[in-house]
Amino acid sequence: MTDDFNAAMRRAGKLVRGGNPKAATETIQNALGVGGGIATKTAKNPFARAKVGRGLRDTLAGLAQSALTGGDTTEPELPQGATFDSGTFSCTAGSREYRIYVPNLNGSTPKGAVMMLHGCKQSPIDFAKGTGMNQLADEHGLILVYPAQSRIANMQNCWKWFDPGDQMRGAGEPVILAGLMQQVQRDHAIPKGRNFVAGLSAGAAMAVVLGQTYPDVFDAVGAHSGLPYQAARDVPSAFAAMGQGATGSNTGDFIPTIIFQGDADTTVHAANADAIANTPPAGTEVMDDGKTDGRSFTRRTILAPKGHAVREQWTITGLAHAWSGGDSAGSYTDPTGPNASREMIRFFLELPSKGA
Repeated sequence: MTDDFNAAMRRAGKLVRGGNPKAATETIQNALGVGGGIATKTAKNPFARAKVGRGLRDTLAGLAQSALTGGDTTEPELPQGATFDSGTFSCTAGSREYRIYVPNLNGSTPKGAVMMLHGCKQSPIDFAKGTGMNQLADEHGLILVYPAQSRIANMQNCWKWFDPGDQMRGAGEPVILAGLMQQVQRDHAIPKGRNFVAGLSAGAAMAVVLGQTYPDVFDAVGAHSGLPYQAARDVPSAFAAMGQGATGSNTGDFIPTIIFQGDADTTVHAANADAIANTPPAGTEVMDDGKTDGRSFTRRTILAPKGHAVREQWTITGLAHAWSGGDSAGSYTDPTGPNASREMIRFFLELPSKGA
Protein backbone atom coordinates (compact mmCIF):
# COMPACT_ATOMS: atom_id res chain seq x y z
CA MET A 1 0.00 0.00 0.00
CA THR A 2 1.23 3.53 -0.75
CA ASP A 3 1.31 6.39 1.71
CA ASP A 4 -1.51 8.08 -0.26
CA PHE A 5 -3.71 5.03 0.08
CA ASN A 6 -3.01 4.73 3.81
CA ALA A 7 -3.87 8.41 4.23
CA ALA A 8 -7.14 7.81 2.37
CA MET A 9 -7.96 4.93 4.70
CA ARG A 10 -7.40 7.16 7.71
CA ARG A 11 -9.74 9.78 6.21
CA ALA A 12 -12.32 7.08 5.53
CA GLY A 13 -12.12 5.93 9.13
CA LYS A 14 -12.81 9.45 10.37
CA LEU A 15 -15.78 9.74 8.00
CA VAL A 16 -17.30 6.48 9.27
CA ARG A 17 -16.81 7.54 12.89
CA GLY A 18 -18.38 10.87 11.98
CA GLY A 19 -21.50 9.13 10.67
CA ASN A 20 -20.84 9.51 6.92
CA PRO A 21 -20.23 6.02 5.48
CA LYS A 22 -21.20 7.17 1.96
CA ALA A 23 -18.34 9.67 1.86
CA ALA A 24 -16.04 7.02 3.34
CA THR A 25 -16.97 4.67 0.49
CA GLU A 26 -16.25 7.36 -2.11
CA THR A 27 -12.90 8.14 -0.47
CA ILE A 28 -11.80 4.51 -0.63
CA GLN A 29 -13.09 4.08 -4.18
CA ASN A 30 -11.16 7.14 -5.29
CA ALA A 31 -8.03 5.81 -3.63
CA LEU A 32 -8.45 2.49 -5.37
CA GLY A 33 -8.95 4.23 -8.68
CA VAL A 34 -5.65 6.11 -8.51
CA GLY A 35 -3.47 3.18 -7.52
CA GLY A 36 -2.32 1.92 -4.17
CA GLY A 37 -1.20 -1.40 -5.66
CA ILE A 38 -4.76 -2.77 -6.07
CA ALA A 39 -5.92 -3.92 -9.49
CA THR A 40 -8.86 -2.17 -11.13
CA LYS A 41 -11.18 -3.66 -13.72
CA THR A 42 -9.49 -4.30 -17.09
CA ALA A 43 -10.21 -6.48 -20.09
CA LYS A 44 -7.57 -8.91 -18.85
CA ASN A 45 -8.95 -8.97 -15.35
CA PRO A 46 -12.76 -8.80 -15.49
CA PHE A 47 -13.13 -10.03 -11.91
CA ALA A 48 -10.88 -7.43 -10.29
CA ARG A 49 -13.80 -5.11 -9.58
CA ALA A 50 -15.64 -7.83 -7.71
CA LYS A 51 -12.55 -8.48 -5.62
CA VAL A 52 -12.16 -4.79 -4.86
CA GLY A 53 -15.85 -4.48 -3.99
CA ARG A 54 -15.66 -7.35 -1.53
CA GLY A 55 -12.58 -5.83 0.08
CA LEU A 56 -14.29 -2.46 0.32
CA ARG A 57 -17.28 -3.94 2.11
CA ASP A 58 -14.97 -5.72 4.54
CA THR A 59 -12.97 -2.55 5.10
CA LEU A 60 -16.06 -0.43 5.80
CA ALA A 61 -17.41 -3.09 8.13
CA GLY A 62 -14.15 -3.00 10.05
CA LEU A 63 -14.19 0.78 10.22
CA ALA A 64 -17.79 0.79 11.41
CA GLN A 65 -16.96 -1.75 14.11
CA SER A 66 -14.08 0.45 15.25
CA ALA A 67 -16.48 3.38 15.52
CA LEU A 68 -18.98 1.25 17.43
CA THR A 69 -16.47 0.10 20.00
CA GLY A 70 -15.21 3.62 20.71
CA GLY A 71 -11.44 3.63 20.48
CA ASP A 72 -9.30 1.19 22.45
CA THR A 73 -11.07 -2.17 22.53
CA THR A 74 -8.47 -3.95 24.66
CA GLU A 75 -10.19 -5.82 27.45
CA PRO A 76 -9.33 -4.36 30.87
CA GLU A 77 -7.41 -6.49 33.31
CA LEU A 78 -9.66 -7.99 35.96
CA PRO A 79 -8.98 -8.68 39.61
CA GLN A 80 -9.12 -12.33 40.57
CA GLY A 81 -12.72 -13.47 40.85
CA ALA A 82 -14.22 -10.48 38.98
CA THR A 83 -16.05 -10.80 35.64
CA PHE A 84 -16.84 -8.36 32.82
CA ASP A 85 -19.26 -10.34 30.69
CA SER A 86 -21.24 -9.50 27.54
CA GLY A 87 -24.96 -9.89 27.08
CA THR A 88 -27.98 -8.79 25.07
CA PHE A 89 -31.25 -7.58 26.56
CA SER A 90 -34.40 -7.77 24.43
CA CYS A 91 -37.98 -6.67 24.91
CA THR A 92 -40.88 -5.58 22.72
CA ALA A 93 -39.28 -2.15 22.19
CA GLY A 94 -36.03 -3.59 20.88
CA SER A 95 -32.69 -4.85 22.15
CA ARG A 96 -29.29 -3.57 23.24
CA GLU A 97 -26.00 -5.26 23.92
CA TYR A 98 -24.32 -4.59 27.24
CA ARG A 99 -21.35 -5.39 29.45
CA ILE A 100 -21.79 -6.20 33.12
CA TYR A 101 -19.07 -5.94 35.73
CA VAL A 102 -19.34 -8.14 38.81
CA PRO A 103 -16.55 -7.75 41.38
CA ASN A 104 -15.37 -10.54 43.62
CA LEU A 105 -17.98 -10.22 46.37
CA ASN A 106 -16.67 -13.19 48.35
CA GLY A 107 -20.20 -14.46 48.76
CA SER A 108 -21.67 -11.23 50.13
CA THR A 109 -24.69 -9.35 48.77
CA PRO A 110 -23.98 -6.44 46.41
CA LYS A 111 -24.29 -3.00 47.98
CA GLY A 112 -26.06 -1.69 44.87
CA ALA A 113 -26.03 -1.45 41.09
CA VAL A 114 -25.14 1.39 38.75
CA MET A 115 -26.12 1.64 35.09
CA MET A 116 -23.41 3.56 33.19
CA LEU A 117 -24.51 5.27 29.95
CA HIS A 118 -21.66 6.22 27.63
CA GLY A 119 -21.57 9.38 25.53
CA CYS A 120 -21.59 9.72 21.74
CA LYS A 121 -18.76 7.91 19.92
CA GLN A 122 -18.03 5.86 23.04
CA SER A 123 -18.48 2.23 24.00
CA PRO A 124 -18.87 0.28 27.27
CA ILE A 125 -15.18 -0.71 27.36
CA ASP A 126 -14.04 2.83 26.61
CA PHE A 127 -16.41 4.27 29.21
CA ALA A 128 -15.39 1.76 31.88
CA LYS A 129 -11.74 2.61 31.36
CA GLY A 130 -12.27 6.36 31.31
CA THR A 131 -14.46 6.59 34.40
CA GLY A 132 -12.58 4.03 36.49
CA MET A 133 -15.92 2.81 37.81
CA ASN A 134 -14.91 -0.85 37.82
CA GLN A 135 -12.25 -0.12 40.42
CA LEU A 136 -14.83 1.66 42.59
CA ALA A 137 -17.16 -1.31 42.17
CA ASP A 138 -14.42 -3.51 43.63
CA GLU A 139 -14.03 -1.10 46.53
CA HIS A 140 -17.72 -0.74 47.36
CA GLY A 141 -19.20 -4.08 46.28
CA LEU A 142 -21.28 -2.74 43.38
CA ILE A 143 -22.61 -4.32 40.19
CA LEU A 144 -22.12 -2.19 37.07
CA VAL A 145 -24.02 -2.53 33.81
CA TYR A 146 -22.86 -0.70 30.67
CA PRO A 147 -25.47 -0.71 27.88
CA ALA A 148 -24.15 -0.14 24.35
CA GLN A 149 -26.00 2.13 21.97
CA SER A 150 -26.45 0.61 18.52
CA ARG A 151 -25.22 2.35 15.36
CA ILE A 152 -28.50 1.24 13.81
CA ALA A 153 -30.31 3.42 16.35
CA ASN A 154 -27.86 6.32 16.01
CA MET A 155 -24.84 6.61 13.72
CA GLN A 156 -22.85 8.46 16.40
CA ASN A 157 -23.76 5.93 19.13
CA CYS A 158 -25.72 8.68 20.93
CA TRP A 159 -28.61 7.78 23.19
CA LYS A 160 -31.74 9.41 21.75
CA TRP A 161 -32.62 11.71 24.65
CA PHE A 162 -33.89 14.29 22.12
CA ASP A 163 -36.50 12.08 20.45
CA PRO A 164 -40.07 12.32 21.88
CA GLY A 165 -40.45 8.57 21.29
CA ASP A 166 -37.51 8.02 23.64
CA GLN A 167 -38.63 10.41 26.37
CA MET A 168 -41.57 8.50 27.74
CA ARG A 169 -42.35 5.58 29.97
CA GLY A 170 -43.20 2.31 28.25
CA ALA A 171 -41.58 3.10 24.91
CA GLY A 172 -38.26 3.38 23.11
CA GLU A 173 -34.92 3.40 24.83
CA PRO A 174 -36.27 4.14 28.32
CA VAL A 175 -38.24 0.90 28.46
CA ILE A 176 -35.26 -1.08 27.11
CA LEU A 177 -32.85 0.39 29.64
CA ALA A 178 -35.29 0.14 32.56
CA GLY A 179 -35.97 -3.47 31.63
CA LEU A 180 -32.26 -4.23 31.59
CA MET A 181 -31.86 -2.65 35.01
CA GLN A 182 -34.75 -4.68 36.40
CA GLN A 183 -33.09 -7.83 35.07
CA VAL A 184 -29.87 -6.89 36.87
CA GLN A 185 -31.84 -6.24 40.06
CA ARG A 186 -33.40 -9.68 39.91
CA ASP A 187 -30.32 -11.60 38.85
CA HIS A 188 -28.06 -10.08 41.50
CA ALA A 189 -30.49 -9.47 44.39
CA ILE A 190 -29.78 -5.72 44.50
CA PRO A 191 -31.10 -4.17 47.73
CA LYS A 192 -34.14 -1.93 47.46
CA GLY A 193 -33.24 1.73 47.05
CA ARG A 194 -29.78 0.97 45.67
CA ASN A 195 -30.27 1.10 41.91
CA PHE A 196 -28.63 4.07 40.21
CA VAL A 197 -27.93 5.44 36.74
CA ALA A 198 -25.16 7.75 35.57
CA GLY A 199 -23.89 9.00 32.24
CA LEU A 200 -21.83 11.45 30.23
CA SER A 201 -23.22 13.93 27.69
CA ALA A 202 -25.93 12.10 25.69
CA GLY A 203 -25.67 9.34 28.29
CA ALA A 204 -26.24 11.89 31.05
CA ALA A 205 -29.24 13.29 29.22
CA MET A 206 -30.68 9.78 28.93
CA ALA A 207 -29.93 9.16 32.62
CA VAL A 208 -32.06 12.23 33.40
CA VAL A 209 -34.81 10.83 31.14
CA LEU A 210 -34.72 7.53 33.05
CA GLY A 211 -34.94 9.33 36.37
CA GLN A 212 -38.06 11.13 35.19
CA THR A 213 -39.77 8.18 33.49
CA TYR A 214 -38.75 5.30 35.78
CA PRO A 215 -38.33 6.66 39.34
CA ASP A 216 -39.61 3.29 40.53
CA VAL A 217 -36.61 1.57 38.94
CA PHE A 218 -33.80 4.11 39.44
CA ASP A 219 -33.19 5.62 42.86
CA ALA A 220 -30.76 8.39 41.90
CA VAL A 221 -29.12 9.96 38.86
CA GLY A 222 -25.57 11.06 38.09
CA ALA A 223 -25.40 13.52 35.17
CA HIS A 224 -22.03 14.65 33.82
CA SER A 225 -22.24 17.32 31.08
CA GLY A 226 -25.89 16.47 30.48
CA LEU A 227 -29.19 18.16 29.65
CA PRO A 228 -32.57 18.50 31.38
CA TYR A 229 -35.57 16.32 30.66
CA GLN A 230 -37.34 17.15 27.36
CA ALA A 231 -34.68 19.72 26.47
CA ALA A 232 -35.25 18.93 22.79
CA ARG A 233 -37.75 17.29 20.45
CA ASP A 234 -35.56 16.59 17.40
CA VAL A 235 -31.98 16.87 16.14
CA PRO A 236 -32.04 20.64 15.37
CA SER A 237 -33.47 21.52 18.78
CA ALA A 238 -30.97 19.12 20.39
CA PHE A 239 -28.06 21.08 18.91
CA ALA A 240 -29.71 24.32 19.99
CA ALA A 241 -30.12 23.05 23.55
CA MET A 242 -26.54 21.85 23.67
CA GLY A 243 -25.17 25.11 22.35
CA GLN A 244 -27.38 27.60 24.18
CA GLY A 245 -28.93 25.76 27.09
CA ALA A 246 -32.54 24.67 27.62
CA THR A 247 -35.03 24.85 30.45
CA GLY A 248 -36.52 21.40 29.91
CA SER A 249 -39.38 20.15 32.09
CA ASN A 250 -40.08 17.56 34.77
CA THR A 251 -42.77 15.01 35.47
CA GLY A 252 -43.24 16.13 39.06
CA ASP A 253 -41.44 13.05 40.40
CA PHE A 254 -38.35 14.01 42.39
CA ILE A 255 -35.23 11.88 42.17
CA PRO A 256 -31.92 12.61 43.93
CA THR A 257 -29.38 13.85 41.39
CA ILE A 258 -25.68 14.73 41.36
CA ILE A 259 -24.54 16.97 38.50
CA PHE A 260 -21.08 17.71 37.10
CA GLN A 261 -20.37 20.42 34.56
CA GLY A 262 -17.25 22.15 33.28
CA ASP A 263 -17.43 25.89 32.78
CA ALA A 264 -15.17 25.57 29.69
CA ASP A 265 -17.45 23.04 27.99
CA THR A 266 -18.19 24.26 24.44
CA THR A 267 -20.20 21.14 23.53
CA VAL A 268 -22.91 21.26 26.22
CA HIS A 269 -23.67 24.72 27.62
CA ALA A 270 -23.39 25.05 31.40
CA ALA A 271 -26.93 26.47 31.56
CA ASN A 272 -28.17 22.90 31.10
CA ALA A 273 -26.65 21.87 34.42
CA ASP A 274 -28.50 24.76 36.08
CA ALA A 275 -31.75 23.55 34.50
CA ILE A 276 -31.25 20.03 35.86
CA ALA A 277 -30.35 21.37 39.31
CA ASN A 278 -33.23 23.84 39.54
CA THR A 279 -35.97 21.24 39.46
CA PRO A 280 -37.50 20.37 42.87
CA PRO A 281 -36.99 19.72 45.73
CA ALA A 282 -36.83 22.69 48.01
CA GLY A 283 -34.57 22.40 51.01
CA THR A 284 -31.66 23.86 52.89
CA GLU A 285 -29.06 25.04 50.39
CA VAL A 286 -25.33 24.96 51.10
CA MET A 287 -22.60 26.44 48.90
CA ASP A 288 -18.95 25.54 49.17
CA ASP A 289 -15.87 25.66 46.96
CA GLY A 290 -12.44 24.16 46.84
CA LYS A 291 -9.62 22.90 44.68
CA THR A 292 -8.80 19.29 43.84
CA ASP A 293 -5.96 18.01 41.69
CA GLY A 294 -5.33 21.38 40.09
CA ARG A 295 -8.92 22.44 39.37
CA SER A 296 -11.17 24.73 41.37
CA PHE A 297 -14.82 23.90 41.82
CA THR A 298 -18.03 25.26 43.31
CA ARG A 299 -20.57 22.86 44.81
CA ARG A 300 -24.20 23.68 45.47
CA THR A 301 -25.93 21.17 47.74
CA ILE A 302 -29.58 20.83 48.71
CA LEU A 303 -30.15 18.90 51.94
CA ALA A 304 -33.16 16.83 52.91
CA PRO A 305 -34.75 17.37 56.36
CA LYS A 306 -32.76 14.39 57.68
CA GLY A 307 -29.53 16.06 56.61
CA HIS A 308 -28.40 13.99 53.63
CA ALA A 309 -27.77 15.57 50.22
CA VAL A 310 -30.51 15.10 47.65
CA ARG A 311 -29.08 17.41 45.00
CA GLU A 312 -25.46 18.31 44.31
CA GLN A 313 -24.30 20.56 41.49
CA TRP A 314 -20.56 20.68 40.82
CA THR A 315 -19.23 23.43 38.53
CA ILE A 316 -15.58 22.85 37.66
CA THR A 317 -13.34 25.68 36.52
CA GLY A 318 -11.53 25.10 33.23
CA LEU A 319 -13.08 21.69 32.54
CA ALA A 320 -14.13 21.11 28.94
CA HIS A 321 -16.42 18.35 27.65
CA ALA A 322 -14.77 15.55 29.60
CA TRP A 323 -15.27 13.31 32.64
CA SER A 324 -13.73 15.08 35.62
CA GLY A 325 -10.93 13.14 37.32
CA GLY A 326 -11.17 10.41 34.69
CA ASP A 327 -8.50 8.09 33.36
CA SER A 328 -6.76 9.00 30.10
CA ALA A 329 -7.12 5.35 29.04
CA GLY A 330 -10.66 6.31 27.97
CA SER A 331 -11.99 9.03 25.68
CA TYR A 332 -13.52 12.34 26.81
CA THR A 333 -11.70 12.37 30.13
CA ASP A 334 -9.74 14.95 32.10
CA PRO A 335 -7.52 13.41 34.80
CA THR A 336 -7.37 16.71 36.72
CA GLY A 337 -10.10 17.98 39.01
CA PRO A 338 -12.55 16.31 41.37
CA ASN A 339 -13.10 12.61 40.75
CA ALA A 340 -16.66 12.58 39.42
CA SER A 341 -16.91 8.79 39.67
CA ARG A 342 -15.92 8.68 43.33
CA GLU A 343 -18.21 11.59 44.22
CA MET A 344 -21.16 10.00 42.42
CA ILE A 345 -20.72 6.72 44.28
CA ARG A 346 -20.39 8.59 47.57
CA PHE A 347 -23.60 10.54 46.83
CA PHE A 348 -25.50 7.39 45.84
CA LEU A 349 -24.48 5.32 48.85
CA GLU A 350 -25.12 8.09 51.37
CA LEU A 351 -28.79 8.20 50.38
CA PRO A 352 -31.04 6.43 52.88
CA SER A 353 -32.53 3.13 51.85
CA LYS A 354 -36.15 3.21 50.73
CA GLY A 355 -38.38 3.49 53.75
CA ALA A 356 -35.56 4.73 56.01
